[in-house]
Amino acid sequence: MTTQTLIYIFVIASFVLYIGIAIWSRAGSTNEFYVAGGGVNPIVNGMATAADWMSAASFISMAGIIAFAGYDGSVYLMGWTGGYVMLALLLAPYLRKFGQYTVPDFIGARYYSKTARVVAVICLIFISFTYIAGQMRGVGIVFSRFLDVDITMGVLIGMSVVFFYAVLGGMKGITYTQVAQYCVLIFAYMVPAFFISFLVTGNPVPQLGLGSTVDDGSGLYVLQKLDLVLQDMGFGAYTGGDKSMIDVFCITAALMVGTAGLPHVIVRFFTVPKASDARKSAGWALVFIALLYTTAPAVGAFARLNFIDSVNNVEYSQAPEWFKNWESNDLIAWRDKNGDGKMQLGKGDAFKGAPEFDAGAGANGERVVTNEAADDNVNEVYVDRDIMVLANPEIANLPGWVIALVAAGGLAAALSTAAGLLLVISSSISHDLLKQTFRPNITEKGELLAARLAATAAIFVAGYLGIYPPGWVAQVVAFAFGLAAASLFPAIFMGIFSKRMNREGAIAGMVTGLTFTFLYIGWFKLWSPESNIEANWLFGISPEGIGVIGMVLNFAVAIAVARFTSAPPDAVGKLIEDIRVPRVT
Repeated sequence: MTTQTLIYIFVIASFVLYIGIAIWSRAGSTNEFYVAGGGVNPIVNGMATAADWMSAASFISMAGIIAFAGYDGSVYLMGWTGGYVMLALLLAPYLRKFGQYTVPDFIGARYYSKTARVVAVICLIFISFTYIAGQMRGVGIVFSRFLDVDITMGVLIGMSVVFFYAVLGGMKGITYTQVAQYCVLIFAYMVPAFFISFLVTGNPVPQLGLGSTVDDGSGLYVLQKLDLVLQDMGFGAYTGGDKSMIDVFCITAALMVGTAGLPHVIVRFFTVPKASDARKSAGWALVFIALLYTTAPAVGAFARLNFIDSVNNVEYSQAPEWFKNWESNDLIAWRDKNGDGKMQLGKGDAFKGAPEFDAGAGANGERVVTNEAADDNVNEVYVDRDIMVLANPEIANLPGWVIALVAAGGLAAALSTAAGLLLVISSSISHDLLKQTFRPNITEKGELLAARLAATAAIFVAGYLGIYPPGWVAQVVAFAFGLAAASLFPAIFMGIFSKRMNREGAIAGMVTGLTFTFLYIGWFKLWSPESNIEANWLFGISPEGIGVIGMVLNFAVAIAVARFTSAPPDAVGKLIEDIRVPRVT
């Protein structure tokens, strides 16, 4: 059986499973649509949370960034895992004890204001659509390579699948679908990691293989060899780092704090029966997440070694089949700058941004790239970082069924998070804007219909953002974390731990943090990308880390405004005490 046939079988079977689960667990009420009835077992919820959390950025892009950034890529590992611990300890049990459906629900009630609720909805939509762009891009990349369609068609197919189980099943359908997706994605991630670790080091455990010697007789450890190879090619050491200390700190902090403010993760803790179960499900989720996150550094290092060995100084006419496969989808490219017919890697980017091809071919058969960088740039090979995990089994010549499994796993990771994000968007519109703000007399049936219509509209917007993304998958997701850190996290944190914070302060803080962070990211990434260099950054902080400054501004403005405006009503103080005081159950 051919590899392509296996890919079709694995992917179609996984889609049938997801849609079948959605039909079986279709939501019949708003309670089931928003929070799965609030009766999900903590272990099941932990597994679903892990799938919701481990998006295309975790599965597809994180190891790719580590492969090319080396030490600097550790900010994603530290930020995302540390942030989950913060969420589990500081926020999850208190929000579950509050006992509502959404994050804007909490903010609206805690700050006794419909305006605060609406501002929270706006923040949530900004965050969610930024995040979902990366997921749909991941779906398109997987489809474009493995199902032999272009990225646009891949995104459209992904949109159709998400429509079925997110719109029909709601949170109830999504929860049980995500359990299946976690099993698929973790198996798909670990199996090739075991294979490749054994091939490179003789040790099948990737976490241990990263610290082992390379099985080539050199006696060098994996990271030692990678350092030497990259330095010989003109790169810096893999275990070194180019980012400034302040930028590393700010990116890590923005990812940590942003995690604790992500609405699609927080809402998962509303689905368990009681507050103690929220803490238990957070603990289980951390265990499930750790399986992938402790493996990613090894996958990144092995991928970089294998990529260099199979491409550098190889005649293009002798290029491996996997290179031609990804090249046909415009995700790898070669520009023969010195005319020797060989693919040569070196320091610097081969091309400015993603490559654009014309209809012809170069003298040696290469795809002609129209926007290559200056001729004195040594590097001749462009590779989209988001393909490294997906291409890894092919580069290592693993069996076809492993390649098919990775394709199914990549789709599971992207679709699981996309579904969670679509749900929080739809619930914020139908529940927080309609039911709680503009149409309080709407029936439950009408609210459920509005939620499904909102989810449908959100899918189309998400698809557009997936076709025209503003960066790499993990990079786009990092922007969402920055927006969450600057807008929702301070309002949630102060709402739980400060009785003095009032509606005026919370609203002013959210608006300030969101506006500043969005404009900073927009300027350097959308409106003036050519100015995105360290010399132009505020305090040397990149757009990925600027959410920390936005958060500080949010706290400062909120506290200052609250100090000069009236204190919250006594009922709010009692609400906070009820949330924070433990209750024996």
